[in-house]
Amino acid sequence: MGFGKIIALAVSVGLVVCFVQGGPSKKEQKALEEKNNWWKNEVFYQIYPRSFQDNDGDGIGDLPGVTSRLEYLKETGITAIWMSPIFESPMVDFGYDISNYTNIHPEYGTLDDFDALIAKANELGIKVILDFVPNHSSDKHPWFAKSIAREDGYEDFYVWENGTLLENGTRVPPNNWRSVFSGSAWEWNDEREQYYLRQFTYAQPDLNYRNPAVVQAMDDTLQFWLNKGVAGFRIDAIIYIYEDIQQRDEPLSGTTSDPNSYDYLDHIYTKNQDEGYGLLQHWRQLLDNYSALNEGPLRIMMTEGYAPLTKLMDYYEDAQGVQGPQFPFNFDFITELNANSLAADFVFFIERWLIYMPRGHVANWVMGNHDNPRVASRFGAQSVDAMNMLMMTLPGIGVTYNGEELGMIDYRDISWEETVDQPACEAGIDNYKWISRDPERTPMQWSDEANAGFSNASATWLPVHPNYKELNLRNQQQAQRSHYKVYQSLLKLRQLSALKNGAFIPEVVNRRVFAFKREIKGQNTLLTIINVKNQTEQVDISDFIDLPNRLHVLVAGVDSEHRAGERLSPEAIALAPYEGLVIQLSKRK
Repeated sequence: MGFGKIIALAVSVGLVVCFVQGGPSKKEQKALEEKNNWWKNEVFYQIYPRSFQDNDGDGIGDLPGVTSRLEYLKETGITAIWMSPIFESPMVDFGYDISNYTNIHPEYGTLDDFDALIAKANELGIKVILDFVPNHSSDKHPWFAKSIAREDGYEDFYVWENGTLLENGTRVPPNNWRSVFSGSAWEWNDEREQYYLRQFTYAQPDLNYRNPAVVQAMDDTLQFWLNKGVAGFRIDAIIYIYEDIQQRDEPLSGTTSDPNSYDYLDHIYTKNQDEGYGLLQHWRQLLDNYSALNEGPLRIMMTEGYAPLTKLMDYYEDAQGVQGPQFPFNFDFITELNANSLAADFVFFIERWLIYMPRGHVANWVMGNHDNPRVASRFGAQSVDAMNMLMMTLPGIGVTYNGEELGMIDYRDISWEETVDQPACEAGIDNYKWISRDPERTPMQWSDEANAGFSNASATWLPVHPNYKELNLRNQQQAQRSHYKVYQSLLKLRQLSALKNGAFIPEVVNRRVFAFKREIKGQNTLLTIINVKNQTEQVDISDFIDLPNRLHVLVAGVDSEHRAGERLSPEAIALAPYEGLVIQLSKRK
């Protein structure tokens, strides 16, 4: 179905409903608002299925394992999950190289297992978002084999080029484009006798979205999983989906002299091409149309893309107001902020997103994911509670990577022999350790039992972090105070109207401390205050909180000397190093 037909169908359906039913009743209107707005204050919990829970004892996480842990998520307060790829794959890039978009990877289970997961999630009120990887397939996908053979209808399914044959008989790629994982972005295929574009590994050929058949194939894929009951998709690597049609050489960046490095070039022709917006708008229309014609929640789309801020804002909507994804991921807490950042840096990057975001849209805050060091490793283990307080009390959506609720840390001492991440393997034994993404992908630490309760296998696909005996969910559930219990209390707090709809008012208290209010006039205000440095602070915020007010602690961290319910004096709030507090302000009567 073409772009225009989708719009026309959605409009015609809306007209029929209005004609037959007339205006909606208040009850119907409320139900419609709940259907359409469910995602706007969500915490999306990212599950890396390979490392979440092994059910069949092979040392690899699987779908039945995820299903077995849904009760835990419900108890925690999670009502939406998104799972890293679960589709059939040779696992060169651990599921981001897909050989069948409509089947489950055998190590993870079957379609029946997926149906069981959806059924259990629905029973518990948990929505399921799938990772969708449209930029490339696996080189083992039947589409690629057909394209190599120039089979009718598949000749241009991928990006193929001849390259250049030099006088000395050497064949060189069409241009200087580099792979994200280093080296040329072009791979020679002997059978077809052409180069194919692969912006990632050799096993991930880029699909050609200028071919309408590719768009249709991906539309069909989305439709398949929508019919399976998913609530939406996280779109992977969207900034790479189109390249310059003239395939011009990219200019040198001037930042490195290594010609194999991805950073060697300024990627003006292989990233963030304007055609990507139109494709996402098309998929938004597809999801909106499906939601209009089917029961259940609005099906949503979120996108992954490390891009300049102004380009990210165009994902929300373009200059003409055409809607794209519900939100592009905001990675500022990963890319712009770290343990060296000052209080003003935090306020600057938070406000920057809110200022640039088009009116009427929803902010989001990504604290961690499977591609970057964990929160405790980036900001320090003492900062875990404060960073979760920050994310949970900002306006909009939070995104938590599994294990961050426990304060899990990277296992950076994984040996060369145990390393499986493809970029790390390609980097070699001398350089792998700081390139590898394996350290943040180690198995979930459920208990102090063998393999941290993740698996009863003799060995797991990645080693469990050795600290699991102390740092695990069971210990934290049994402890009087723990990272998990702080996280759980923050999720409950998000039901307050001040956090759902309150204004955001920040204040840089000093170089080390910042605070912000979430308030609705006439109601109690919430205050979050955070010390980002290794120095005890005593601060006076009386000018910031509109006295007279009573201050009571709602949430304090694991190592805090403060306690929930404790009354504070605004003239002298003591903050330990890296401490955060969530405080309620209520007018004196």
